[in-house]
Amino acid sequence: MSLATLLRCHAHGLPVTPDGGARVEDSSALACAEGCRVPVVRGIPRFVDSANYAAGFGLQWNAFRKTQLDSYTGTNISRDRLTRCLGGPLELLRGKTVLEVGCGAGRFTELMLGAGARVFACDLSLAVEANFENCRGFGPESYQVCQADVRRLPFAPGTFDFVVCLGVIQHTPDPEETIAALARQVRPGGTLVIDHYSYDYPRNFLQRNLRRLLIRLPARVAKPLALAVARSLLPVHRLMWKNPRGLWRLRAPLLRHSPLIDYRAAYPQLGEELLSQWSLLDTHDTLTDYYKHLRTPEEIEACLRSCGLVSVEVARGGNGVEARGRMPAAAGRVEGARA
Repeated sequence: MSLATLLRCHAHGLPVTPDGGARVEDSSALACAEGCRVPVVRGIPRFVDSANYAAGFGLQWNAFRKTQLDSYTGTNISRDRLTRCLGGPLELLRGKTVLEVGCGAGRFTELMLGAGARVFACDLSLAVEANFENCRGFGPESYQVCQADVRRLPFAPGTFDFVVCLGVIQHTPDPEETIAALARQVRPGGTLVIDHYSYDYPRNFLQRNLRRLLIRLPARVAKPLALAVARSLLPVHRLMWKNPRGLWRLRAPLLRHSPLIDYRAAYPQLGEELLSQWSLLDTHDTLTDYYKHLRTPEEIEACLRSCGLVSVEVARGGNGVEARGRMPAAAGRVEGARA
């Protein structure tokens, strides 16, 4: 059965099906029994317009469609992060129905699909098009993607065995509202997996002030400017990569003050060319994200518990805070859970 049967219209909560009974990717719209219509553009249902605060991410992930995929880099960087956040091997996902929110180009999508999960990926931005190109080969029984807002997800509550949202929540208008919306999609007994920037998130003067300028500009203008900054600094950083011993006295102040994101110490296995791609990608990400919220582990844990989740585990790691929790097996939410 195609995952597309899980989709619901916003107005009535009714299933939406392709016009004329065609496959989703071959139709021009989805419709519910009451007449709601959802456009399908380039094979992807679009529940939101692309002109929103995440527009820069859409440009970014289509420009760097394969950069962070393990299948492209030949590393386990994304697998290791996903495994750590899940709290166990990817085999936990085999046969499970997973909602991935903020799917980007699919660095985690392809891994979950490869582990035997049925994955419904969604993103607010045009990143869905990069995700579709990277993952459509898994077929509609295992994979579907749509463009939607995490705050108005087009699914019935309690639908998914796992809800996974990594690298996203800090970039939404209200992280607590986002976490509550994600929790509503977890079935009884299911698991929510998230992460969030912490107050340890590294920032410097140039990064802060460049970002203040760039987020005021349209995404199509901010993108080339952010990449121009990154490309101008990249040769200096690459020189340090080639001669880390001889230039070690200069490297520390460079990393402290340069707005370029430099992963040489964290991921030396990438090699110089891939490190350069990651630097360009994440420098754009860092300088153009419209929202950049920070939270403590304690705040994330309190939010998860307020949503009715139990067996909550929170740790420092990755981008800052990594957390997961389980929805109680009994239907309903504990007293005090957010609506």
